[in-house]
Amino acid sequence: MGRSLRILTGVLGAASLLLSGCMVGPKYVKPTVPLAPAYKENKSETSKEGNWQPAQPADTTLKGDWWTIFNDAQLNQLEPQIAISNQSLKAAAARLVEARAQIRYNHSFLYPTIGTSPSVIGERESNERPYFTAPLTNTGLADLQLPLDLSYEIDLWGRIRRTVNASKEEAQASAADLQTALLSLQSELAVDYFEARANDADEKLLLDTVKSYEEAYRITNNRFQGGVAGESDVDQAKTQLESARVQASDVNIQRAQYEHAIAVLLGRPPAEFTLVQMPLDTRPPAIPTGLPSELLERRPDIAAAERRVNEANERIGIARAAYFPTLDISLLAGFESTAIATLVRGSNFIWGAGPTLSQTIFDAGRRGAVSQQAIAGYDEETANYRQTTLTAFQQVEDNLAVLHTLTLEAKQQHDATVAAQAAERIFNNRYVGGIDTYLQVVTAQTTALQNERNEIAIERRQMDASVLLVKALGGGWTTAQLPKY
Repeated sequence: MGRSLRILTGVLGAASLLLSGCMVGPKYVKPTVPLAPAYKENKSETSKEGNWQPAQPADTTLKGDWWTIFNDAQLNQLEPQIAISNQSLKAAAARLVEARAQIRYNHSFLYPTIGTSPSVIGERESNERPYFTAPLTNTGLADLQLPLDLSYEIDLWGRIRRTVNASKEEAQASAADLQTALLSLQSELAVDYFEARANDADEKLLLDTVKSYEEAYRITNNRFQGGVAGESDVDQAKTQLESARVQASDVNIQRAQYEHAIAVLLGRPPAEFTLVQMPLDTRPPAIPTGLPSELLERRPDIAAAERRVNEANERIGIARAAYFPTLDISLLAGFESTAIATLVRGSNFIWGAGPTLSQTIFDAGRRGAVSQQAIAGYDEETANYRQTTLTAFQQVEDNLAVLHTLTLEAKQQHDATVAAQAAERIFNNRYVGGIDTYLQVVTAQTTALQNERNEIAIERRQMDASVLLVKALGGGWTTAQLPKY
């Protein structure tokens, strides 16, 4: 037994030396992407307007709790619940756990597989079997075995190590996917939240308008009763009043839908969630954009795409290793006897060990096809990575352009609203003074209400674009947060 153990030790020692074999296949080089020195739509004059600004060394960068830049207490309370209760996020987290388990599975092939298969066999040969001379007594034979099997593939060409690396890169990509899902859900919640707040502001405006129109209707009806105004004036005032009531009721439909959407994002039934009404009264915050080159490290979806390029590169090496021979070491050790009482004895110890070298000589192009698939997969992932990067640049530029334009629109719209409100007061006074018809008042009321609602809509769009800009910039995430395996 001592000599056998020495042989076993020598075999495993030789195997460990062979593990330092080479790794065939290309070395990974991160693909290049087209970059611009700065964002086209990040115009210098916009920083003076306070909606967003180019990042300076002293600027406070976006953090993980990016929603706090909006200074909204209720939003700050809702956002953290996404990470706790959202079901889509839990599904993404489960995929990450699955990817981590795959690392452990692939890593196990770097070590020997040891097993046992004890057996008890009783056997009696037929006296009439060909080429068999029956003994004086043919009562059968018993065979008891207690073996220990060891099998080990030497990773000469790096196939197993590349498989482990590929699973690590997929796990990192899954971690980035999880962050992408989280950022997407957080931004969706913020957009729904500000949409609901804008609906609250719209409803408040319309309810105030209804009160104003009720007063106008009362005055017009009194003038009609006094013979000063015609019945058509009363009908026009009534039409304006009822139209405003319809609009005030209709705005509740969207508001309810946004409230329901927020409830589901928080992992709760809509019946169990209520968003307290609060009209939108928030200005877009300043958002440091940084440089396009920094976006490659700040977007989790870009990081996931890059990790999958690396994974595809490992697949090329795995496919290339199939062209080289594989070396397996097998070892069998244990005891064998015809009786259980004498099974575990030194004289009954058995062993067998030896390497097996195997090489595929002809496979009708199978390995070539697999290699071609791996190279094409790498090209595909590289193109996906570059496209993801370009799309990210587009999203930042789009939202910068939207914010720039809406900043100008907000000022123009405010001036238009002030003018429309002034015109409404003038026409109303002229009508009371008997100078103009009520039709002029109706036209002025409609124009003023439309401009007031447009002002709320622009403010809502500014908040939505701010949220989407933060999302496009990665929400404060960096590749330094990727797990190390």
